[in-house]
Amino acid sequence: MSAIKEALVQAAEALHISSPAATEKDGTGVQVYVDETQGNDETGDGSKASPFATPVAALLSAGPNSSIFVKKVLVEGEAPAEGVDADGYAPISAAGAKKAKKGYEVALKKQKKAQEQAEKEKEKEGQEDKKLEESKKIVLEEPAGAEPAKKIKIHQGVQNRDKRVKVCGWVHRLRSQKGLTFIVLRDGTGYLQCVLSGKLTQTYDALTLTNESTVEIRGVIKSLPEGKTAPDGHELVADWWQCIGKAPGGDESFTNLVAEGADPSILADRRHLVIRGETASAVLKVRSKVLQAFRAEFEHQGLTEVTPPCMVQTQVEGGSTLFSFDYYGQPAYLTQSSQLYLETCLPSLGDVFCIQESFRAEKSHTRRHLSEYTHLEAELAFLSFDELLAHLEELICGTLERVFADPKTKALIEQLNPNFKMPSRPFMRMDYKDAIKYLNDKKILTDSGEEHKVGDDIAEAAERKMTDDLNVPIFLINFPREIKSFYMKRCPADERFTESVDVLMPGVGEIVGGSMRMSDQKQLLEAYKTEGIDPAPYFWYTDQRKYGTSEHGGYGLGVERFLAWLTNRWTVREASLYPRWTGRCTP
Repeated sequence: MSAIKEALVQAAEALHISSPAATEKDGTGVQVYVDETQGNDETGDGSKASPFATPVAALLSAGPNSSIFVKKVLVEGEAPAEGVDADGYAPISAAGAKKAKKGYEVALKKQKKAQEQAEKEKEKEGQEDKKLEESKKIVLEEPAGAEPAKKIKIHQGVQNRDKRVKVCGWVHRLRSQKGLTFIVLRDGTGYLQCVLSGKLTQTYDALTLTNESTVEIRGVIKSLPEGKTAPDGHELVADWWQCIGKAPGGDESFTNLVAEGADPSILADRRHLVIRGETASAVLKVRSKVLQAFRAEFEHQGLTEVTPPCMVQTQVEGGSTLFSFDYYGQPAYLTQSSQLYLETCLPSLGDVFCIQESFRAEKSHTRRHLSEYTHLEAELAFLSFDELLAHLEELICGTLERVFADPKTKALIEQLNPNFKMPSRPFMRMDYKDAIKYLNDKKILTDSGEEHKVGDDIAEAAERKMTDDLNVPIFLINFPREIKSFYMKRCPADERFTESVDVLMPGVGEIVGGSMRMSDQKQLLEAYKTEGIDPAPYFWYTDQRKYGTSEHGGYGLGVERFLAWLTNRWTVREASLYPRWTGRCTP
């Protein structure tokens, strides 16, 4: 076969064009048919029964010397024009032939270029395959006479500079440049830039390394010269390394699975991978420090930590939000709050707190609701409502001061929420009735589009709008008794209202709910009756008023809401390790 004929065949194959029905070896005298309306360049073979759609395809299939016949439109009842056969085909016009020839020449050039590129790619692949095969023969050995490597965590890097160390972790970022391989290693305690050079970059594992693979790297940590940057201002100059577990690449690569902007439900399914990211892990690190700071502040204020049960047979916040289950043949529930148990500890342990999970079966899809959340609760004895508010101010501000006193946590918060401002004391006090007036004056309506009235349970959206507009922490106090829990103490001046408080923060809304508790046994029994609650299962709670009652109060703080405010997260789900909400109980 001639070179030109071979090129034509290859061109035809590349464009998925079939050979014509009748051909000659040299391409001379071949008749090829084109029907621009009914033909098909991919499936046609150039016959009348299966014509091409374009003259260019006809030339590519049959060659430059072929005779092209183009289908003309026949008018019904009229004889075909001169040169047009009975089927409507006529030789291509001179202008059409000229245009087809140009298109044919362009197509051949493209084909040639594509072939050359394919050959280059094939050659490159061959070289890479050969390089990979050769790389399998390379065996790394530790430098002769090197001192034993000291095993450290990344956060210990600064105090181990200029020493030979061993660090294990996950490949967080990876790039190659001028014969060097740069790895940003992550072990949960920090990030460390590592540099591989020479033979270390030529092994099979080095050439096929992927993000999220686990590696062990040995070498010396060196300070970076002025003008260069890396985490902690240094890098590990490697002299030996090994891949422990290689993560997949391609479609299954980490960056493909948790790509930025992916569907939230997909990211929720892959939460185990999402938390490896810098933002998610930063939030979880801040969460850890916040819980430590809360505990330290409680200890400073003299409160004792207790651990109440999570399986209960009484309700605290209403039966509609209880998760029920069978407990050895008896009905039981996951706790909504540990408050009632905390109150029983006051006579023996004094002021107490707990940090435990609470469960609410609310079918709420708002950005501040979870079905399982970390509940920080406290109860304090022998105090007034004003003293309870002062305690809450001290708790929140004292905890924040402790958090910001840690340089690493402070840096994380500045990374997540650079505009965060420490709240100033005293917090704004706003009576519930004044809040109703504020909402109406500012034309902030209810969810149904009406003005607010006393007795309304202020909706989340309106409450958050008011808080964001005022842009300061707010103690919203003295709610109507009808919209609050049965155990809340009535206001002495007006028993239609309660000594209750919600702490509202800009950007989130309510993060704390608290109140003084009823101290009078008679009042509590009446409250049971009003709410239609059988007092018998609550005998142990009622006994607190029988065996030496006292004025006391307490509160519950949603840790995820507190963190969403502190770290500027859009939803509380980002502040939970594996968030649970309506319809989501995995992974």
